[in-house]
Amino acid sequence: MTRMPFGSGRSSHEDATAAGSAAARAALAGLDGATADLVIVYASIRYDLAALLAGVRAVTGETPLVGATTSGQFIEGEFIPPGPAVSVMILGGGRYRFGTAVVGGISSDTTAAGRDLARRARDAAGSEPTPYGALLLLADGMAGDMQGLLNGLYRVTGAQVPVVGGAAGDDRTFAGSSVFHGGDVVANGAVAVWIGSEQPLRVVSGHGWQPQGLPMLVTRVEGQVVHEIDGRPAAEVYHEGLVDEAESPVPVGARSDWRTAHSFGLIEPDGTQVVRGALLDEQGAVRTFTPLPEYCAVQIVSADQQDLLDVIENVVEDALSDIDDPAVMLTFSCIARLDLLRDREGEEAARLHKAAGSVATFGFYTYGEFARSVGVSGYHNATLTALAL
Repeated sequence: MTRMPFGSGRSSHEDATAAGSAAARAALAGLDGATADLVIVYASIRYDLAALLAGVRAVTGETPLVGATTSGQFIEGEFIPPGPAVSVMILGGGRYRFGTAVVGGISSDTTAAGRDLARRARDAAGSEPTPYGALLLLADGMAGDMQGLLNGLYRVTGAQVPVVGGAAGDDRTFAGSSVFHGGDVVANGAVAVWIGSEQPLRVVSGHGWQPQGLPMLVTRVEGQVVHEIDGRPAAEVYHEGLVDEAESPVPVGARSDWRTAHSFGLIEPDGTQVVRGALLDEQGAVRTFTPLPEYCAVQIVSADQQDLLDVIENVVEDALSDIDDPAVMLTFSCIARLDLLRDREGEEAARLHKAAGSVATFGFYTYGEFARSVGVSGYHNATLTALAL
């Protein structure tokens, strides 16, 4: 099987149209004349996004385009911090069959939106099925229950189609994030790419968080507020699980209410843990970034900078295993990881690139990551996820 042609480019030009066209031209040049099949765009909200996409499409034409706003990006080992920047990757050559779709208004019913999105993306990939597939998912990270979106996707794809992707960011401003489809900028929406393949595709994840103490049961939860754990006040239990540490400075723009490197590890049937970020609000209540299921098993987990970085090589190795001549690794990391890495924030991109060798790395910093490969659960916080093509 021939290696997939691709090209990538980036720009920090002040003008949105110029930035989009410059990044797209650099990406298109990398295809060396091969047919462009899919355009992926990651961009800062600080641009006029409609003008930026117009600049990209002036170069790429009607080639299907998807993307998202970000809170930082990384491309070929280069870390691009939150701020005006756009990264473009173009995939080509016909090795995979891509079908793109978009849905809006997802916050009203994320599960229904997920079902609709999966059906549309699958149909867009063509009537002739391929033996294998995967789904690339990008969603407005501030539009409700992201696990609900995955639940809806699962009802269409089943267990055989893995899902990878990220929730759009907004440069830590919390002013609003968006996804892209064609030339459209969509808030409160989600886009998906159905990737039809002749070989199995593997979605992987890694986080580096370490459990503290014994497993516990969440006994009362209301939305994002955890009221009781093991029948006791959740805040009391949460405090008991914290490891003493010196308070660290909060990065500019980071959430000041998430100062400590502690979260919940949602225990999966196979013993692995899905990280769900947690914080104490102004009233002293325990909140999670996405709801925990009532009566789920959890542990308090913690991580330091080295823990977070040391998973990188394993993630890359797992992503590239069993893939015939991979060209690109689509990777998603969390803004929470970036906040915890602080002065070492550029190391993640560099280590990803070094570990991947001749395989290109391309991704962005998210408000939550998607990696569903076993079972239904697949929405993560402070985690690194990847898919190699």
